[in-house]
Amino acid sequence: MRKLLLASMVGLSLLPGVAAADRDDDFRGFKDFGSFRDHLLKEQSRKLFGVDEPLAASSTESITAAVANADPTRLVTLARGLHARVASAATNLGTNTDMLALWPDDRNPTHLIACNEQGAANPGVQRIRLSDGLVETILTGTTSCDPAHRTPWGTIIVGEEVTDGHLIEIINPLQTTNVLFNRVTGTSSGGIGAANVVTRPAVGHLAFEGIALYPNGVMYYGDENRPLNGTAGGAYFKFIPTVPFLGGSPITSLSQSPLASGKVFGLRLGKRANNTDFGQGSNTGLGTWIEVLNANNALLRTAAANLRLTGYYRPEDIAIDLKALAKGNVRFCGVNTGNESEDRNWGEVVCFTDGTLDQALANSAIPEAQLFVVGTPEQAMMDNVAYQPGRGNWIFMEDGDGPDVGRNNDLWSCLEDGRDDDRLSDGCVRVGTLNDLNAEWTGGVFDASGQRFFVSIQHNVTGHGVILEITGWQRRDHREDDDDDDRGYGRR
Repeated sequence: MRKLLLASMVGLSLLPGVAAADRDDDFRGFKDFGSFRDHLLKEQSRKLFGVDEPLAASSTESITAAVANADPTRLVTLARGLHARVASAATNLGTNTDMLALWPDDRNPTHLIACNEQGAANPGVQRIRLSDGLVETILTGTTSCDPAHRTPWGTIIVGEEVTDGHLIEIINPLQTTNVLFNRVTGTSSGGIGAANVVTRPAVGHLAFEGIALYPNGVMYYGDENRPLNGTAGGAYFKFIPTVPFLGGSPITSLSQSPLASGKVFGLRLGKRANNTDFGQGSNTGLGTWIEVLNANNALLRTAAANLRLTGYYRPEDIAIDLKALAKGNVRFCGVNTGNESEDRNWGEVVCFTDGTLDQALANSAIPEAQLFVVGTPEQAMMDNVAYQPGRGNWIFMEDGDGPDVGRNNDLWSCLEDGRDDDRLSDGCVRVGTLNDLNAEWTGGVFDASGQRFFVSIQHNVTGHGVILEITGWQRRDHREDDDDDDRGYGRR
């Protein structure tokens, strides 16, 4: 790969329109070294990101409902080489369809299980048949259903993004239809398969958004909360099951789920002076998991304040580093949106480590948080994240302020960190942009191949949900690397 970089630099010197005076050590042909770096990312985009050519800028277009309904793929513009098809744009698909889970697996999925971020009178959880886009409602009664994940033991979990949000577990989601969830009692009734739905009070209550669920049942999750009047913002938590999942066949009863009972811990960064040097300003580095006593059915936002846990500006989605998981290690990355137009706080991506899977279960590792992507005016308020299998890149979905900043939300692909001195992504390119200023990308998830990407276009102009499948990603050719871990000068 060193040869590839050198060839790129030689090729740069031969580019038409770049005068000899612009090919000096100042890289003035590209304004500065940062522009030169961006040129290299674009030039090598097929090898690095699997797209023929990234997009140079955000769209500023906002199409009409008539245009979008006639062809929902017009809602997006994609990098050259990528293609969109409509997975579903059914009129009964939730207006605010949010996160998606592949079912029954990510190798040969037949359905998507989706949260709808609306009120209790609207569908809360739906299933979408991939063969024809048919939409059926599994559950109503939830408020602001946001995260949806398939568990390693063969169930679905969904969460509500409100202060007292419930985490709900569903078994046999294809045989569960039109069930009504009661938020006051935490029980379900009516429809078909009400017994297939239970709440999980053992994990506590918060505004659920990002969830990283590991094979043994250890779960990391954030509280989607912002700083207000001096409060710390949203904290991150860890659930350790009383009875971990040992693998094997899917469970046959909800009573067998690791989420039925366990302990909850909150993250507090700062270990100096015997773990007492914590508080405002300690948002990265090493830390400690602080047990939340009596967490069952408790409001974890209250516990975060009492325990002085580390806070972030609106923790949103989380994705697991599958390469680290394959080695038996815990690493996941979460996005904190910040606030774009009012504060010019463009958000960030923070990656967390917590030792091996066994250490995470025993709570014996020292957790660490480090910045991975720093937000910019172009890459602002990242909300959702997906890890791309096979290629090992990270896809970030933007939820910026749209009309207030005069540009659409974008889809970004970011490289993993390499063997350079920092811990940051080695670079990002824009691989998609919306054509609806009020819409956002959300819920994106790849299949096991990393070649099929399903994503919801939320709050779009059609007035109903739209889920697209994006294909055309080029496979990574490992023969071009120095070794299996390298892309360029190597990966950590």
